[in-house]
Amino acid sequence: MKDLRELHYFLGIEVVMSTRSNSLLLTQTKYTLELLEKTNMLDCKPCSIPVTSGVRLSCHDSEPLTDPSEYRSIVGGLQYLTHTRPDITFAVNNASQFMHSPTYEHMMVVKRILRYLKSSLGSGITITSGDITQISGYSDSDWAGCPDTRRSTTGFCVFLGSTLVYWQSKKQSTVSKSSIEAEYKDVSTLAFEVMWLAALLEELNIAVTTPHHLFCHNMGARALAMNPIFHAHAKHIEMAYHYVRDLVNATTVDVEFIASSLQLADVLTKGLTYQALGNLRDKLMHFCQTPASV
Repeated sequence: MKDLRELHYFLGIEVVMSTRSNSLLLTQTKYTLELLEKTNMLDCKPCSIPVTSGVRLSCHDSEPLTDPSEYRSIVGGLQYLTHTRPDITFAVNNASQFMHSPTYEHMMVVKRILRYLKSSLGSGITITSGDITQISGYSDSDWAGCPDTRRSTTGFCVFLGSTLVYWQSKKQSTVSKSSIEAEYKDVSTLAFEVMWLAALLEELNIAVTTPHHLFCHNMGARALAMNPIFHAHAKHIEMAYHYVRDLVNATTVDVEFIASSLQLADVLTKGLTYQALGNLRDKLMHFCQTPASV
């Protein structure tokens, strides 16, 4: 055993320590620059958002690429960047769904992500010190967002105290018949993750306070989680998703309504405008940038 001093670089992740704010900034600036250089995008024109608001990719967009290997290589490289960049998670997840047969339109979307990375070099997640006994989460859904399968996109993020520790953007495995059903599935998935984290902390002898606060902006999904009368109208929803109802009844979790403008999980489910992305990204990541030169 030997003292390696303060942590600065580990598995491609750079750690910047701030003694004044007692926090850590996790970035992948070096990795991002190497990816831009590898894809000949180092001198590209920066853009302010990773994906255009309202755009929904389809497998029928334009003509297939003659050589899809470059597309697959770039998307694979972008996937590793999502470890410190939740703001590109939705865009990368969306692009990853067309690895089998990418088109020229899909390649343009991927290059837009690279242009966004050029404009936000040095950014990452800030880990702050503070209370770690409270777990909270945000869930959101882009109902029927896939034009090919009409499946919804699930997005959620989990906070330990005020620090973001886990997030995900993923297409749901089944088609939801309503936005309420899609959002309710998201809340239930989020509840699974929150309870897993709570169990892990308890094993480490960290007392966790309850209830855990889960935030969604769909009043119908919230009512479905809290009012058993609604279950008579939702028998088609898989029983596994009613798990959240039992947790609410046991006062282990509390499902709360939150306005769309404050829904942090929106970043993980759809393309946003520059203003909306900026506001939510700042809250989600404690967004901060270190000086980065190209």
